[in-house]
Amino acid sequence: MGFSIKGFFGGKDKTDNLDEIEEDFYSISKDEYEKDTDKKGSKMILLEPRAYSESQQIADHLKSRNGVVVNLKRVTSEQAKRIIDFLSGCVYSIGGEMQKIGVGIYLCTPKNFNVQGKISEDTDSISNKESDDELEL
Repeated sequence: MGFSIKGFFGGKDKTDNLDEIEEDFYSISKDEYEKDTDKKGSKMILLEPRAYSESQQIADHLKSRNGVVVNLKRVTSEQAKRIIDFLSGCVYSIGGEMQKIGVGIYLCTPKNFNVQGKISEDTDSISNKESDDELEL
């Protein structure tokens, strides 16, 4: 038979306090939640720059602690190289990370993002190895 001394004297129990915190969390409106997450980051932005001049916009998203997936298929190879050079400097300065996730597609994340796993680029060598294994049988 358990009872709380605080409850006996009219005080609040720890479980009552947790219930109030939980109620406060779920009672905020969608607008308040979106405004709060805008301040803190935690968004994933998808961008397809068409010119080098748009790389500053990508850097602004990173500074706001948002992750950015950059698709460079709509720019020339020279512009893509300049954008990657600029973004790698930005990512380094904020302590983030940059990963290539496909041909011409990069994931840039600030320090507060946790990315797990890697995407391998060598899909051709895997398919060649499988066909070689079939010949050995």
